[in-house]
Amino acid sequence: MTPDRHEFHRLGSSHVLLTGATGFLGQATLEKLLSSHPETRVSVLIRPRPNQPAQRRFDGLLRKPVFRRLREQLGEEELRRIAAERVTVIEGDLGEVTLPGDIDVVVHGASTVSFDPPIDEAFRTNVSGVVTLYEALQRAGADPHVVHVSTAYVAGVRKGVVPEDRLDHTVDWRTELEGALATRADVERDSRRPEVLRKSVSRAQGEHRKAGPQSVVAAAEEARQAWVTDRLVDYGRARAQSLGWPDVYTFTKALGERAAEEMWGERRLSIVRPAIVESSLRHPHPGWIDGYKMADPLIIAYGRGILPEFPGLPDSVVDIIPVDHVVNATLAVAAAPPERGTPAYFHVGSGSRNPLSFRGLYENVRDYFRKHPMPAGERGHIRVPQWRFPGSRQVEMMLSGSERATAVAERALLRLPASGKTREWMTAVHRQQTNLDFLRRYADLYQAYTQAEVIYDDSRTHALHRTIPPELVDEFGFDPSVIDWGHYLQEVHSPSVTELMRGFSRGRGGSRRTAAPALPERTDIAAVFDLEGTIVASNLIESYLWARLSSLPRSQWSGELADLARSLPRYLRAERRDRGDFVRAFLRRYEGADMAGLRDLVDDTLGDALLQRVMPEAVRRIRAHRAAGHKTILITGTVDVFVRPLAGLFDEVVASRMHTRDGVLTGYLDSPPLVDEARAAWLRRHATDTGIDLDGSYAYADSYSDRPLLEAVGNPGAVNPDPSLYRHAKRKHWRIYEWGAHTRGRGDVLLDTITGTVSAR
Repeated sequence: MTPDRHEFHRLGSSHVLLTGATGFLGQATLEKLLSSHPETRVSVLIRPRPNQPAQRRFDGLLRKPVFRRLREQLGEEELRRIAAERVTVIEGDLGEVTLPGDIDVVVHGASTVSFDPPIDEAFRTNVSGVVTLYEALQRAGADPHVVHVSTAYVAGVRKGVVPEDRLDHTVDWRTELEGALATRADVERDSRRPEVLRKSVSRAQGEHRKAGPQSVVAAAEEARQAWVTDRLVDYGRARAQSLGWPDVYTFTKALGERAAEEMWGERRLSIVRPAIVESSLRHPHPGWIDGYKMADPLIIAYGRGILPEFPGLPDSVVDIIPVDHVVNATLAVAAAPPERGTPAYFHVGSGSRNPLSFRGLYENVRDYFRKHPMPAGERGHIRVPQWRFPGSRQVEMMLSGSERATAVAERALLRLPASGKTREWMTAVHRQQTNLDFLRRYADLYQAYTQAEVIYDDSRTHALHRTIPPELVDEFGFDPSVIDWGHYLQEVHSPSVTELMRGFSRGRGGSRRTAAPALPERTDIAAVFDLEGTIVASNLIESYLWARLSSLPRSQWSGELADLARSLPRYLRAERRDRGDFVRAFLRRYEGADMAGLRDLVDDTLGDALLQRVMPEAVRRIRAHRAAGHKTILITGTVDVFVRPLAGLFDEVVASRMHTRDGVLTGYLDSPPLVDEARAAWLRRHATDTGIDLDGSYAYADSYSDRPLLEAVGNPGAVNPDPSLYRHAKRKHWRIYEWGAHTRGRGDVLLDTITGTVSAR
């Protein structure tokens, strides 16, 4: 029924059950109940988390910014006293708890707000969650007025005016729910088919072979699980679109409405359908928002200069509504229940009375960033792009072409040797790939919303607003026509959603190098270092050349270098197969060498050459760890005799040992080399034997083959990383260090020419 224009209802002393209280809309609703409805009692249903019971989560809720104004007005202690007096925390899920029998009003706002979750997860929350609510109310014997919070976009893909009425569709929610919940088992079974597994393993071998067999296995299984998730997301999107909804979120919210109507429609049921809910206009304070909502990632991305265009119709209506308007409308609906058996429907949006076009949104955001550009570190400020709205087809062509070009560039860079220039190029490609992934995701998700040609009628909602006495409109009103979009977008919303990103961007200014973190003083943690490329600017081949050329007359150098050059392709193939294969193959060149003579050569001559290649930053870092009480460990595939000059820096040195017979090297190792996963296995065993806390420990290395070692500790550091490790470190947000050699000795150009092809240990 249409509310009486002359009667404004208040909740009074009603007992209100609120679900979804920890979410964006739920927080704002709870705050409004406590601040403006002083006689109400509130029960909140909160799911516990590991080591965080529901009451503790609620206590944390009271410390959030949404309650800032109340804390300032009442004081911390008084707010907690009022909350303890008026709010009852119910711990658990709807299907597991007993609800009070004296509930007068239910505001059901709990749901998943992701547009593209796996189909079973979306149905479990947005449909099964609705069913369990009404089952719990029936078990409790309660007869409340239920305000079911949905979304205006349950109308699906259509054009024209959508009335405030029951949805016009014949989809059976029970059949869809049963099918959706059974989908995961089907997809899991399909993911184990040989053709899917072989594809995952083949790709994992191509990308992760250097890190060891278990890394390949883990990557293959991770790829299988990602395949399952992607398929379930695709199932949801495809099923929704086949029935006329843009995504599984709006599809399941529509079915949730139908379930509510069937299970509670004979009682008192109101369905509130907000449009795009964004930051508050006035209450609890202008610009309040909790996290990023639908429009915000696009606003921030545009301000950062990474949205050159976006698929959307410039004249389509972007139906944004401030969260305080939605809260006021919801509570006004809650206080004015419909007659039994006649569910009431309310659209809460701006598109009908104060439409904002997609072009209008763009122009306001553009003007805001022109006046208040985002910082760009040493580069000054970011200039935002000028959109021309070329259409979705042109944007898709631009996006697809950029994705192909970036993929080609990344594959090429992964084949290059490690260098500062390579990492600089990798940084640019990584940034471009991140931006393209963002644009692809949101273009696919939001295209239906930025090309909408639909208006949500709000006649019933506006009639309810008109019952509010003039003196109470500022506090309880929800008329969207009062919104000045220029003021709201440029002075309220955009400053709020960009505040955190601005602080982050300013913090990134200055040096490109990552500053080393402060070290805790502890004796139960270790600092583990690789050698070549991490501590010294040399590798296994260079060490051999130092030793070999020093024992030959200069007239024979060219022959030795030519022989080594001819063998490089064979060594490179071995290195690509397995790092251990390369070490074994290359060390065969030492066959017949005198061990005592090699040791003397290192002590007399080669030790100085090695020390000249030591990177000063590495030495400072090692000494800092020792000063903090950490156990310093060197792990290297280099022969132990070559690392003797550096032994004093470490508490323990783990290196390869060559087999000898009668003091002569046989060209074989005494035991398998400690490479890739073997290093991590050794470290875990050593930590168990000595009581080292690996979660607090540190590791430093430069090659992707050291990924298992770096992942074994809580503080990994990629030092001068090769392209593959650099890409992985960027994805994992590891610290990346740029350490340089102190000097460059004679013959370095020649050695680099020969050894630069193989980044070897």
